[in-house]
Amino acid sequence: TTRYYMPRFKITLEYDGTRFSGWQVQKNAKTIQGEFFKACEALIGTKTFEFYGSSRTDSGVHALEQVAHLEVETLIPPHNLRIKLNDELPNEISVLNVEKVSPKFHARFDATARSYVYLISRRKTAFAKPYVWYVKHELDTVAMQAAARILEGFHDFRSFTADDPEEKSMDVEMKFIDLYELEDLIVVHVVGSHFLWKMVRRIVGALSEVGRGNMKPSEIIAMMEAGKEAKQFSAPANGLFLEKVYYPGEEVLRGEEAFKLPVL
Repeated sequence: TTRYYMPRFKITLEYDGTRFSGWQVQKNAKTIQGEFFKACEALIGTKTFEFYGSSRTDSGVHALEQVAHLEVETLIPPHNLRIKLNDELPNEISVLNVEKVSPKFHARFDATARSYVYLISRRKTAFAKPYVWYVKHELDTVAMQAAARILEGFHDFRSFTADDPEEKSMDVEMKFIDLYELEDLIVVHVVGSHFLWKMVRRIVGALSEVGRGNMKPSEIIAMMEAGKEAKQFSAPANGLFLEKVYYPGEEVLRGEEAFKLPVL
């Protein structure tokens, strides 16, 4: 007998994570996935669907191009589905694109790389506070970039995560970490195979310690070797954006023109 597959859609979305307790649905908390569940139920009139994201962003973290797959029984064409979902979703969540994909497509497991940008502001800002980390100390970006280069490649990143090394592999392929100075912003562009819990924020926190002169770039090596005993420095969630998710056949983009920035 031929197996029947429900239609599956690749959903690309952006969101402001300020008022949400992260991506993953939770009881008694407002989450991105939870808001999608409510929108789908209201729109399609069923609780029988799968909605799975490529990355489970933390509380307060934003996304410029998160990718998820939605498997649901519906005859609504993709273009109309995007419009109707946006009508149901809160203002902080926007569906950018909907396309029908193979029933075998999986937003998380098929992803080959993920790109994050972290925004550090050199000045106090009245408007962008939910989206940048204001650091009033002078930061040496040359030293920060030197430290970042040490983290590139395939490493055990248990020094930079709140994940439990007993429960999962700590190995990550860090494709690159680039720093750019754009007017009052320092943009940290991080691309890797995947990321552990709080990993990007702890990398940025450590780089900021190097930038302030509290650590030498070479001390990052000792920090990595210390494993879970390493001192942790964590940048706040509000400066972090999931920028892009890559899938097979897509070229990983690098350089100042490669990444998107939020419209602030």
